[in-house]
Amino acid sequence: MVLQRMSKPVIYLILIAMSLFFLMPVYVMVITSLKSFDEVTLATMWQLPSSINLSGYSEAFSKLAPNLINSFYLVIPATLFSALLGAMNGYVLAKWKFKGADILFTFILFGMFIPYQSILIPLIQFLREVGLYNSIPGLVFVHVVYGLPITTLMFRNFYANIPDEMIESAQIDGAGFLGIFRHIMMPLSITSFVVVAIWQFTNIWNEFLFAVTITTSDQQPIMVALQNLSGSQIVHWNVQMAGALLAALPTLLVYILLGKYFVKGLLAGSVKG
Repeated sequence: MVLQRMSKPVIYLILIAMSLFFLMPVYVMVITSLKSFDEVTLATMWQLPSSINLSGYSEAFSKLAPNLINSFYLVIPATLFSALLGAMNGYVLAKWKFKGADILFTFILFGMFIPYQSILIPLIQFLREVGLYNSIPGLVFVHVVYGLPITTLMFRNFYANIPDEMIESAQIDGAGFLGIFRHIMMPLSITSFVVVAIWQFTNIWNEFLFAVTITTSDQQPIMVALQNLSGSQIVHWNVQMAGALLAALPTLLVYILLGKYFVKGLLAGSVKG
């Protein structure tokens, strides 16, 4: 009611003020990353750099480049596998009902609520036994397993809105389980794949706990290496901020390029008729 009584210019001013307040940390990060180390002080934190200095970016990139590659080796297969397996789980649970399907779905969803910390010790022991500890494939395996509950939920909700008549028609034409999934369900769920891929990409890229406990040294992804940039005695804030911006760039580009598909996928199936 209060918003309805306000004029549009007032609403826009409020929204702009809130946006600027939200972007203040980003502003500090950007200008700090463009300063030299000697110019970075609390007194001049809000001031623009006297001259643009890219040494922080070059130093951050040289230190983070191997870990940046590790993150891509981790995120791309983990996202693809978790999305594909989640799609197949959602397809089975939504369209191929069997005895105990709802109970199984409940147990799968229960995995969403298991804290990472509670399974770290047995998880590390298991990875040591199978030879996946301190390796990118081990991290991929962990994120695929932990991503299955949310990806299964997303795809099951989407597939539940697809008419059963389409499945029945395909069966009459001789299509089997995999044929229906490949030729009917997957083409219809492209937007859902985009939503799941963005969700998983962002979560896996930004995840820290599994990365810092399961991998060491040259196998660590970029978020762990970014923490190591801070050093033990003196923090080079220009390098730290430049590294943070470089680490955030891939997820930012994903949202910029695929943002409209993300919103479209979230809304898919929300309105019927």
